Amino acid sequence: MALDPDRRSYAGNAAAEDRDQRDGSRRQCCRAADADPEGRDVRRACGRESGFTLVELLVALAIFAIIALASVALLSMATGTQGQALGALDRTAALRRMTALVTADLAQATSRASRDDRGDGQKAFVGVQPGGPAPILRFVRAGWVNEGDAPRSTLQKVAYRIEDDRLERLSWPLVDGVPQDRAVTSTAMRGVSAVHLRFRKDGVWSDTWDQRNPLMMPDAVEMVATIDGIGEVRQLFLIGLGR
Repeated sequence: MALDPDRRSYAGNAAAEDRDQRDGSRRQCCRAADADPEGRDVRRACGRESGFTLVELLVALAIFAIIALASVALLSMATGTQGQALGALDRTAALRRMTALVTADLAQATSRASRDDRGDGQKAFVGVQPGGPAPILRFVRAGWVNEGDAPRSTLQKVAYRIEDDRLERLSWPLVDGVPQDRAVTSTAMRGVSAVHLRFRKDGVWSDTWDQRNPLMMPDAVEMVATIDGIGEVRQLFLIGLGR
């Protein structure tokens, strides 16, 4: 359908005005470029249409990539820090449980000699430095709770040893005549790389406990343990508070 001559004239005038405006803007931009010592950049900007170039898109993508990597790094760091904090809390809780266990055992230690499965007598208290499969502490404690009314006494033979970086607790169902392999073994603390003991008697500290009297017991035991993730821990345990 043919357009009315007036409409064609109006459309042509509008197109001409649009071209004149673009040409006028370009001429103004070029005059500004002539007045600017760095006019080449202005001319380059004037001679192109509005939009993003490939370089600008690449720069924007690089910036977004850097921001994304930084966000991932921060998230990973936060997660790692949280994991370390939880691990430290777990180790601290395990140390408290071990301390409570050893404290309860030694506080109930009693001056009671025992016999092994061969009938040989054993001292009431044995304490040695680590260096083999033998227990570092062995004694008889009182106050063993008998919830099921089993036919046994409230005395219990207890020992502690270092095995594969673990502090293990051994206990026997009877005080006398029970083979060593019938001991019930439980882990008191993991990650124990070193232990040093000291024994106090009548105000004097010693690294060894070798009393001729089989019923003699120390007044206190100092345990210095090196624990993974915690470091060196020094603890003091009182012996036989109820005796």
